[in-house]
Amino acid sequence: MGCLVLEELAEEQGLSLRRRKFDADVGEGVISGVPVLLARPRTYMNLSGTAVAALAGYFKIGPANILVVHDDLDLAFGSIRIKEGGGHGGHKGMISVIEHLGTREFVRVRMGIGKPLLKSMVEDYVLQLVSREEMDILPDVLRRAAEAVKEILASGPQAAMCRFNVRKAKGEKREDLCST
Repeated sequence: MGCLVLEELAEEQGLSLRRRKFDADVGEGVISGVPVLLARPRTYMNLSGTAVAALAGYFKIGPANILVVHDDLDLAFGSIRIKEGGGHGGHKGMISVIEHLGTREFVRVRMGIGKPLLKSMVEDYVLQLVSREEMDILPDVLRRAAEAVKEILASGPQAAMCRFNVRKAKGEKREDLCST
């Protein structure tokens, strides 16, 4: 899911991810008025922290300026949640990023993929293709996740959390919930 969002952003912003550096496809540009380095690790997902840490070191990017977009079993398919810091939730890619950066203090855009009925089915579940029903809504999910990234860049994680993490109750406007 993270790679799909990255590709969505790159295409929308006219950025190329053709340059290779530290086991990642990278592209540089400006999104929401902020200079960015987009990186799609070419390693196995479970080893993605090696590319993230190498790029962060080379380009002198501190953890507070790193944003990781990843799938999350604990959220329903299509849900998007923004989080600052925190644990890995058992996500092997996040374990790798945390270990290689030496900190948990970076921003994440968590994209829900739902979870299988049994815990023993997780490995196969995360590797399977999305269902036909999920495929129908996937473009909207990717667009919203790209919007979340742009909001983080434009207004910061707290404003983005207010916009994307709040569940709207019937009859309420999202803006009403965020203005307090």
